[in-house]
Amino acid sequence: MNNSNTKKIALTAIFAAIAVVGSTFSIPVFGSKCAPVQHLVNVLCGILLGPWWALAAAFIASLIRNLLGLGTLLAFPGSMCGAFLAGFLYKHMKMLPAAYVGEVFGTAVIGGMLSYPISALILGNENAALFTFVVPFLISTAGGTLIAIVITVALKNVGVLENMKAQLNA
Repeated sequence: MNNSNTKKIALTAIFAAIAVVGSTFSIPVFGSKCAPVQHLVNVLCGILLGPWWALAAAFIASLIRNLLGLGTLLAFPGSMCGAFLAGFLYKHMKMLPAAYVGEVFGTAVIGGMLSYPISALILGNENAALFTFVVPFLISTAGGTLIAIVITVALKNVGVLENMKAQLNA
């Protein structure tokens, strides 16, 4: 395994840990736990590591959160779709706003809609509908993405963001 992959594995684990610890701060909205730190991590991980590493960090964080009783099964589609799409759009467009849009759309719309069958079929929620989770996921991802915007723009303006990406690929 090369040094670049070792750095990426370590940073993925750190991002997953931050998301798990950050999930202790959550806001209940319409039956879901909205954790803005997860969305902050999704954006940062997507920008720095790319879509697959971001997806891995989101999966690991969701799994640990569920094992510790800090989240629900709805954490999987919400966080994973947003993380992957943030990383994918950033990788292909090389623009920070692409990552932000990817996180918000991936989490709120795609993740929100994918949560319907989980809620209805696995969790037995008879009140769930296709768009039930879009608004609560949008609230959660909007908060985390706004924090990510502040952080990533600041890092970019002082040249740290590009330096971090270069160090990860060295």
